[in-house]
Amino acid sequence: MSPAYGQYRKYGNTERLAALTFQLYRVWARTLRYEQVGYGPIGALRNRDRVVFALWHDELFAPCFLHRKEGIIALVSASRDGEFLAQILERMGYNISRGSSTRSGVRALKGTIDLMDHLDRDAVVTVDGPKGPRHQVKDGVLYLAYKSGAWIVPVRVRSGMVKRFHKAWDKFQLPLPGARCRVIYGMPYKVEKLRSATLPEERQRLQDALYELGDSTETQD
Repeated sequence: MSPAYGQYRKYGNTERLAALTFQLYRVWARTLRYEQVGYGPIGALRNRDRVVFALWHDELFAPCFLHRKEGIIALVSASRDGEFLAQILERMGYNISRGSSTRSGVRALKGTIDLMDHLDRDAVVTVDGPKGPRHQVKDGVLYLAYKSGAWIVPVRVRSGMVKRFHKAWDKFQLPLPGARCRVIYGMPYKVEKLRSATLPEERQRLQDALYELGDSTETQD
């Protein structure tokens, strides 16, 4: 758990709702039929080096369940909504680092890197979170991977049956009970050089890698 996490426990009124939501999530997620595509090489890589999983905010549901209890470090917004998500993820076995995933969130990114070093754990970042724009990569994941020396692993989810929340900024996808969820892992790569001039190219590189894994056109409401 992040050393800074304790200060956010002031949102105590969210704990009961987070506990109930976690129980519902756990029951719901166990009804899904999972298929991990391309994970074999990623699992082997994780045995010898660290990775940062990069995924879209609306596709969190299935990967979070698949990688529970692995101690992965989740970078979560310091907002009230982030506190609610952090409490759920912590119950699932994730370590929590709080703060912005944008380039401006330098302190949060440094704290996440320190936690990765201290715990020797991988990290996960929703690269368009916490509030969008939807499906547009932000700088934070690039700095995190570069400074930590970790591999970026693009991750996408294709679900056969979903409820999509169109009014949410991310159009969040909720797999319906019994749905088949294909969690697809892309080719890992490292950010070898990172300067202001190269940021647009690196953002586009990750964005292209995510879109190459699928465009979500197979999902259904």
